[in-house]
Amino acid sequence: MRRAATALIAAVCVIGGVPGVARAEATWHPGTPPIATPWTGQVSPDNALPDYPRPQLVRKRWESLNGVWQFAGAQEGEAPPIGEQLSERVLVPYPIESALSGIQRHEDRMWYRRSFQVPANWRIGGDERLRLNFGAVDYDATVWVNGVQVATHRGGYDSFSVDVTDALRGRGAQELVVGVEDRTDKTWQPIGKQRNVPDRGIFYTSSSGIWQSVWMEPAPASHVDQLRMTPDVDDASLRLTAQVTAGDGRTVEAVAYAGNKVVGRASGPAGAELRVPVPNPQLWSPDSPYLYDLTVRVLDGPKEVDRVESYFGMREVTKIKGADGKLHLALNGKILFNLSTLDQGYWPDGIYTAPTDEALRFDIAETKRLGFNTIRKHIKVEPDRWYYWADRLGLMVWQDMPAMRTGGIPPVDARQEFERQLKEIVDEHQSWTSITVWVPFNEGWGEWDRTATGRIADELRAQDPSRMVNAHSGVNCCASKGDSGRGDIIDFHQYLGPASPIPSGDRVAVDGEHGGLGLEVPGHMWFGDGHGYEMTPDSATLTRRYVENQRDLLTVANRCGLSGGVYTQTTDVEHEVNGFYTYDRQIQKMDFDRVRDVNRAIVRSVDGTGANAPQLPPGTPGLTGVGWWPLDEGTGTVTDDKAGNHDGTLMNGATWTTGHSGSAVQLNGLNQYVDTRAAILDTTGNYTASAWVKLDSLGGFATAVSQDGSNHSAFFLQYSGADNRFAFSFAGVRALAPTAPETGRWYHLVGVRDAATGTLTLYVDGQQAGTASSCLGEASSGPTVIGRAWYNSGPVDYWRGAIDQVQVYDRALSAAEVAQLYAAGASK
Repeated sequence: MRRAATALIAAVCVIGGVPGVARAEATWHPGTPPIATPWTGQVSPDNALPDYPRPQLVRKRWESLNGVWQFAGAQEGEAPPIGEQLSERVLVPYPIESALSGIQRHEDRMWYRRSFQVPANWRIGGDERLRLNFGAVDYDATVWVNGVQVATHRGGYDSFSVDVTDALRGRGAQELVVGVEDRTDKTWQPIGKQRNVPDRGIFYTSSSGIWQSVWMEPAPASHVDQLRMTPDVDDASLRLTAQVTAGDGRTVEAVAYAGNKVVGRASGPAGAELRVPVPNPQLWSPDSPYLYDLTVRVLDGPKEVDRVESYFGMREVTKIKGADGKLHLALNGKILFNLSTLDQGYWPDGIYTAPTDEALRFDIAETKRLGFNTIRKHIKVEPDRWYYWADRLGLMVWQDMPAMRTGGIPPVDARQEFERQLKEIVDEHQSWTSITVWVPFNEGWGEWDRTATGRIADELRAQDPSRMVNAHSGVNCCASKGDSGRGDIIDFHQYLGPASPIPSGDRVAVDGEHGGLGLEVPGHMWFGDGHGYEMTPDSATLTRRYVENQRDLLTVANRCGLSGGVYTQTTDVEHEVNGFYTYDRQIQKMDFDRVRDVNRAIVRSVDGTGANAPQLPPGTPGLTGVGWWPLDEGTGTVTDDKAGNHDGTLMNGATWTTGHSGSAVQLNGLNQYVDTRAAILDTTGNYTASAWVKLDSLGGFATAVSQDGSNHSAFFLQYSGADNRFAFSFAGVRALAPTAPETGRWYHLVGVRDAATGTLTLYVDGQQAGTASSCLGEASSGPTVIGRAWYNSGPVDYWRGAIDQVQVYDRALSAAEVAQLYAAGASK
């Protein structure tokens, strides 16, 4: 049974009646969000997102159905409440969990109900039909008009439209009921970062039900249903396909305008691709986001049947090889570094839905003001007006597919539904000028198979060859199934980063996420506290660390041939406090002038020439190195540095044992190590670390030589318990030996960092054993240590066994030199 109606409140807002149904009066009351944006108080039943919702296919006659609707929670299998009054009031189109909706709670199942009247000047019937349009409803929706089921739709991020003409009853009030089921992360449906129980981390409040605009409009039986527009810069034309309902025998005419001036026109059969000339096109770019207007008419002979207004931009997204020999992203034939923020699109008052159109515009405009030219729209799809503002203001967009939930492998039917919805979202968004990259997967969330990921990337490229496909953002991270090798982009994530992948084959390289520097601002946080990947005490420190982090990005870009970098993030979101703005958009958390200056310097300086790449010093010649600890003392707590002035101290009772040559240090794997108390290596350049090692046991991680960084070691010469292999590693990147080691046996390990080639190479007993790519090393100011590592700002991975003959070099040893070093030690 439907839950009992609550007492109705005396009317301020009246829901229109339906013939034969008693009228009920109730009041919508907004909830109180934990924090409010500057636009929260501007929202009312009379102005709930009143702007035309579909800017690329505009009809002059339309009427918004946003506003106050009746609402009730529902039970599974419950009959629709046709002709019944519902007890609560909800403000559409704000999701029910939001304060602006007036409900402010989650329901797995729910009913919406209202009445509407068709305007008297709309001649509905015969050749003129009434279309009912939904921007987005999360997740499964069923629609009834006057008790007649007119539509079902599955998917929380794509729009749908239905002809309701045959369900209308005369010219009076009509009843509209919408039933919705949204179980969020109880199922495998695409949800992005929504969770039924948000955590104090990176997952947020769910957004159920109608969360984008609802409107109706008259349209002829033969009408434009969709415009597919692809600019062809080389041909100086727009390739246009008008999908026309009941279009057989109809002609489509398209006219392009620059202001009031006609620049090109074309006509042809409905559904056919037309070439609309755009001679000497003025190209769209972030610096000059020029847009042309477009009128499209459907003709039956000489008679105009339908007319819609639209617009488009002329731009071309490609990959080209720079003077540095590396492949780069290019816009309009010129290398352009994609400097981006991670934009989640959440609001403390509307959750998934911005309170007003000005609020929706605000985040994009501020991103542009900060000197960025790109936005990564992170595992969420926005209302059409968001892309309209990106087009108008001039921001490139990397569009993510909302992910399925994390944890486990999705079943076959969920995979199929994910792929269907991905293709639908791409189809609906193919004409936005601003979108330049599609991103189907993020960090392995919801991924089921590396081969399938590659296939999906290939299919997206075939579906839309005019844009880049980033098959897997953060392919180095988290739940990733590994690199499929497909798509146009290889994308690493690293916090604090930046990440430093290298272009490979026909793929450019990008840093898909880095940064995440946090600052708590009391009174402007969703929770009473917050987190970031590195917390700072004040705005000045946050700004300084941001500038330092972005300068590191500039170094990576020039040295490694990086094509883009994505900083986390535009605004705080719930427990995450790593935005440029607080979650309520009330406080600027950094010095925006300094942010803009460093951002513009990055875009200006990264040009694919490699001219700004720093020059690496040659290093100290010979095989002695800049630090050499033979560990031959056999007694005491100090070991002599034979190459420099950084003697090592045996810590926490470390003892001596018989070494590979002479004596060696014996470590217990719990807390013992050798501390040089100095940052001996410049870990941003070339270096080498070597040691003779013996393990007493296998299993967990154990590190022989490392150098402490702020959060983790800059490098690890180690045994990787996760792989049961020796490794030379950066955080998240490992050059691995091919086979497992044996306990009780001496091995010679050498890790070579070659910054010029962006590689890590591991040698075992003088032979190359494994390689990995990571273009830039991390700066570190902590000590070089023997027998442990540093991770999450603390000591870890203590060596369990013996270590002997440790040497470090301020250059990358060659393979011949490593073999020579091994031979010299092996002969002792």
